[in-house]
Amino acid sequence: MAPPDQFPTRRGSMEYVCLGCGGRFDTTELHYTCPECSGVFLLEDTEFDALRDTPGKAWRELFDARAMTKNPALRGIFRFYELMAPVMEERDIVYLGEGQTPIIESSPALSAKLGGQRLAFKNDGQNPSASFKDRGMACAFSFLGHLMRARKMDELLAVCASTGDTSAAAALYAAYVGSGITSVVILPEGKVTPQQLAQPLGSGATVLEVPGVFDDCMKVVEHLADNYDVALLNSKNAWRILGQESYAFETAQWFDWDLSGKCIFVPIGNAGNITAIMSGLLKMYELGILTGLPRVFGVQSHHADPVYRYYRQEPPERIYQPVNVSASVAQAAMIGDPVSFPRVAHFADKLEKAAGPGAFQVVQVEEQAIIEGMLLANRHGHISCTQGGECLAGLLAAREQGLIDPDELAVLDATAHMLKFIGFQEMYFNDSFPPEYGIQPKAELVNRPEPVIDAAELQRLDRAAYARQAAENVVAKLGLKAKG
Repeated sequence: MAPPDQFPTRRGSMEYVCLGCGGRFDTTELHYTCPECSGVFLLEDTEFDALRDTPGKAWRELFDARAMTKNPALRGIFRFYELMAPVMEERDIVYLGEGQTPIIESSPALSAKLGGQRLAFKNDGQNPSASFKDRGMACAFSFLGHLMRARKMDELLAVCASTGDTSAAAALYAAYVGSGITSVVILPEGKVTPQQLAQPLGSGATVLEVPGVFDDCMKVVEHLADNYDVALLNSKNAWRILGQESYAFETAQWFDWDLSGKCIFVPIGNAGNITAIMSGLLKMYELGILTGLPRVFGVQSHHADPVYRYYRQEPPERIYQPVNVSASVAQAAMIGDPVSFPRVAHFADKLEKAAGPGAFQVVQVEEQAIIEGMLLANRHGHISCTQGGECLAGLLAAREQGLIDPDELAVLDATAHMLKFIGFQEMYFNDSFPPEYGIQPKAELVNRPEPVIDAAELQRLDRAAYARQAAENVVAKLGLKAKG
């Protein structure tokens, strides 16, 4: 093996593999769905078996050593280069500081409040654009640069549908790369938070709005990708999935490569992240890098729950059907027809074969539980978004159903920074949710500024007297005692 700071010399051979018909296609072309049957793709290194020649212990030591490298191409998600996209050259790699996000165990107070349950949040909101989508974009844009160089392309239009996070990540990476890549994002009109809308606009992307929900935007983008020469950047793009596998690799590394006795909770949304996590776990297990597998729990709101409904049915009669979505505070999860559902079914089956029955499960949660999960986490020192709140709600639902024990450590995926969804916190505190959300604030969770002194006093009193009066009012409000 090469020294930790040296970019790997080994190259793999990647192919698109259709989950529908099993067809295989070369990666010298941009493919998103199978040209034969319209099925979704996985990306496979046809020389993956050669990695088995290296013992799991040696892989662990290499990845641990790379965690300290100053080589930008190996500092982020490509620390795990051999497991992801081993066809790119060092000059292809785009690194903006993504990856290596921390796993923060809950405070003792939060654990006690949840009956002694052990839990931790992986703060993927600490990625550059403040969400986990940067993992996939780093890989996707690295591949686009690789492809453009190989095909001598001067220009490329990159397009995505988004509820916010995907567009922010795509626009950021496109702005950084430049070099002929232009970013266009298509958003559901009025259904993206102001903070998330500001991000692609600030990065200079062309932002187009479509009335409807994410699923409508996705159909527009799919039509463009099927009929025009554009690069699609949603999780239908299998290179995105590869980049997001780094979440699994990092989680395993954080726990010294042993995930037995742990459960990973992931909001399903478009199902790309949960697909990537299971894929990454299985790769490590197959190579002997992991000494124990975790269980994986997908979480869906009752306002967008097609995968939950599918797994509620008994095999082999299960039938997958898209659903019409309702308004959700977990905006990134408000998807009624997840593009990556076939990938979920594929990897869930493989995970259960490797780790036993119950290794993959899906739980459904209420909107009230999602927003209050976010508030509860953040009141105990976390920076959870509403999707992280969805994971905490999912953990509580799993506990109530007897699916998880208090001594199991639950790792919750906080997909984005809470500031992206601060408007929902404000709506809760102000009791201004529209009826379709079905959320009724609880007084004990509402926190608003309290006035200390009337503004008119500033005109009546001089500055010193005003400050004394304001301070005395604070003393009365807080019940402070004088010194000595």
